[in-house]
Amino acid sequence: MDDEIAELEQKASEPEFWNDLENSQKVLQRLKNVKARVDGYRGLVADLEDIKTLNQLGIEEDDESIISEVSLGIQTLKEKLGKLKLETLLTGQYDKNNAILTLHAGAGGTEAQDWVQMLLRMYTRWAETKGYEVKILDFLDGEEAGIKSVTIHVIGENAYGYLRSEKGVHRLVRISPFDASGRRHTSFASLDVMPELDDDVEVDINPEDLRLDTYRASGAGGQHINKTESAVRITHIPTGVVVACQTERSQFQNKDTAMKMLKSKLLELKEREQKEKIEDLKGIQMDIAWGSQIRSYVFCPYTLVKDHRTNFEIGDVNSVMDGEIDGFINSFLSSNVDKK
Repeated sequence: MDDEIAELEQKASEPEFWNDLENSQKVLQRLKNVKARVDGYRGLVADLEDIKTLNQLGIEEDDESIISEVSLGIQTLKEKLGKLKLETLLTGQYDKNNAILTLHAGAGGTEAQDWVQMLLRMYTRWAETKGYEVKILDFLDGEEAGIKSVTIHVIGENAYGYLRSEKGVHRLVRISPFDASGRRHTSFASLDVMPELDDDVEVDINPEDLRLDTYRASGAGGQHINKTESAVRITHIPTGVVVACQTERSQFQNKDTAMKMLKSKLLELKEREQKEKIEDLKGIQMDIAWGSQIRSYVFCPYTLVKDHRTNFEIGDVNSVMDGEIDGFINSFLSSNVDKK
């Protein structure tokens, strides 16, 4: 990584570096991220040396009081090492990119729409703990409560690498607050996760294949956003893919964001088609039915969140809903490495 740092610093020192402001910002951000990773590794090495020195001192002085301090240092070092190890698992082509998440309510009306709102809160809380920025790009409110669908932009290094593990159907089991009889309900919501593509990634889109619709943005957003048809919906006719953005200030900005979302989705479809061809050759049949949930969140008659792909589970469902989902992400990424 020292070579990469030297190369990036060399680019930043060239006179023409600032001619392309957008590209220069990307280079500087990459330089910052690489330096942070190198500093993190060197910090681990320094911590390890400090622990070894402290342990040796305790042995020489026959001081048992140092044992607790050494144990605490080892535990802290393990946690830091685990985080660094997780980052090394993010080797996918787009893992470093920002992420675009879209949540859709399944069958169940208000109950399912409330579940989408709960999941939106969970992912927003998780992103905030990572220092990521979250922007709502598009949303559709439920009739009585909750959200029918919502698209958010999670901005930060490796956002897609972490969140791609969350793609799939999420199942909720609880006593419904919307049921006067207090019966237990099962609700579903689907989550789609896409990387935000860099401008240098080319996706061939024929303008004649696109249908562009404009409409007034819904919900809060100020006088301008609600009184003009600034919201944009783009339909890719050959595939039926629909993307929308309504929260930017102008129609041009919404269209630009929607086109980025469309490119990401079409690239994902292309890669999925290639993967399915390979799986057909292998004789693998993937069940993509709506009921094939990746994770269940049970609030009643007991509390448990279980990932059905890795069997990782947590009994404290409230902490999970507050954004503590790193255990699920870690187990998914680790299991994928083990399968390679």
